[in-house]
Amino acid sequence: MTAESDLAARIRYVLVRTSHPGNIGSAARAIRTMGFHRMALVAPHRFPDHEASALAAGADDVLENAIVSEGLVDALAGTSLALGLSARRRGVDLEEITPREAASRALAAAARGEQVALVFGNERTGLENEELARCHAMVRIPSVDDFSSLNLSQAVQVMAYELRVASLGEVAAPVRADAEPPADAAQMERFFEHLSQMLDDIDFHKGRAPTTIMLRLRKLFQRAQPDERELRVMHGIFADAQRMAQIASGKVQGKKGE
Repeated sequence: MTAESDLAARIRYVLVRTSHPGNIGSAARAIRTMGFHRMALVAPHRFPDHEASALAAGADDVLENAIVSEGLVDALAGTSLALGLSARRRGVDLEEITPREAASRALAAAARGEQVALVFGNERTGLENEELARCHAMVRIPSVDDFSSLNLSQAVQVMAYELRVASLGEVAAPVRADAEPPADAAQMERFFEHLSQMLDDIDFHKGRAPTTIMLRLRKLFQRAQPDERELRVMHGIFADAQRMAQIASGKVQGKKGE
């Protein structure tokens, strides 16, 4: 395997809740022409489908090897960098980057041996805020304001092209042998679940809706990209906080019962 194909093998294109199977086929053709093969489908409306095969125009290997899952978390399994494509600014406070910046960032991560996901939403509604919150940054293709929406496969083609051009011109920086890779998506999800439970246990929200604070904390920790060892430390801190909260609760209940 060449260095170029090795990098391409670490990048997956994730299509979320795709409505039209033809767009899946067109997207497969788009990435195959740029040297990519990995596609993941999250809850597609119809797949496999003859229309997808027809519009793939020979990129049958991409469709045959596509991984289908019911949720985005499963589709991101093993990845440590996820970049979400969106045609418009959403309610999620995420760093916003261009396709060229996204390509550079994705290739740098792949060169370090990390798995990368480019995430594309439904044709009509795009990515939901909850889906974007699982990404490290939002990528906006700089189309005109009065007609900004690209067809799904066109957006995929733009990103595949930028990655292809970047891969032809970039020399990967050497990786430190002792560098710890960032935690993957599944590890981060377990971390966020523990964080959310810990905040509930210590009554941090005090009756207020936790949605906003959790989105901000997601952004903070996604930006930090902690490694597995750092997450273990945080899990230990959370567990101690939960234990102290239980002790404090018992003492309070004991005093009330006296």
